[in-house]
Amino acid sequence: MSRSSSIWRPNDPTGMLLAFLLTVVVVIPLLVVGVWAFTEVWRFPSVVPQQFGLRFWQQTLNRADVWNALRLSLELSTFVTLASAVICLPAAYAFARMRFPGRDLLFFSFLAGHAFPKFGLLVAIAAIFLQLHLIGTFWGVALIQLVSTLMFMIWIPVAAFQAVDRRMEEAARDVGAGPLRVFWSITLPQAAPTIAAALLLTFVSTFYETEGAWLIGAPGIRTMPVLMISFINNQMVIQYGAVLSVMLWVPSFIALMFARRVIGGASFARGFGG
Repeated sequence: MSRSSSIWRPNDPTGMLLAFLLTVVVVIPLLVVGVWAFTEVWRFPSVVPQQFGLRFWQQTLNRADVWNALRLSLELSTFVTLASAVICLPAAYAFARMRFPGRDLLFFSFLAGHAFPKFGLLVAIAAIFLQLHLIGTFWGVALIQLVSTLMFMIWIPVAAFQAVDRRMEEAARDVGAGPLRVFWSITLPQAAPTIAAALLLTFVSTFYETEGAWLIGAPGIRTMPVLMISFINNQMVIQYGAVLSVMLWVPSFIALMFARRVIGGASFARGFGG
């Protein structure tokens, strides 16, 4: 088989079919939710809504609990991301550059939380938090969400620090640069795009985290995803959940635009200029 025959071509029917099916699977549910968010009347068996409008947007946005949940979600995501960076980035640098007893065991232990069913672990942690009076508190939810970010903020930055060109660091030392200057001017600019991606992933995943916020935070802490589930389950009005879903798309959209414009593929290839 020739090398060219093993490469997918844009006019390959199989590839085009797979791309179409993937688009359908991803786009159709989002489109349906988006339509429901602006629908006032949609009765069976009609395939299109009978009436569009913004009535449910007005009702949803006039609720104080929606804005409280949005503010709380942003506060939690910001705090957890910053705390994770302060705790995990020095640890990631140590894992990438240092050798110490138990290094590999400790490094792979960060996968432990993702190797077992998450809900079972949350129940066990909830029992401990109950004794510590952290159930239904901001700090309890922040701690459980912080634990969930450890893998992202350890594994991804470790790869970033390991990929730094050591020859550039050695050249800087040869001309008299100290360790801090080498890190600030050589190491960090090369690792920064990947670290930025890890921070972005941490913020977005924390914003959308639901199980920990629901199990540890109830009943006093209600984030946007928890509130959306509450709307759907308790009020049985599809439009309320659809409106909140569209509102929840905004952080993801902003994050994707940021990643595209600021930390695009070229930045990952060359690092940020020092």
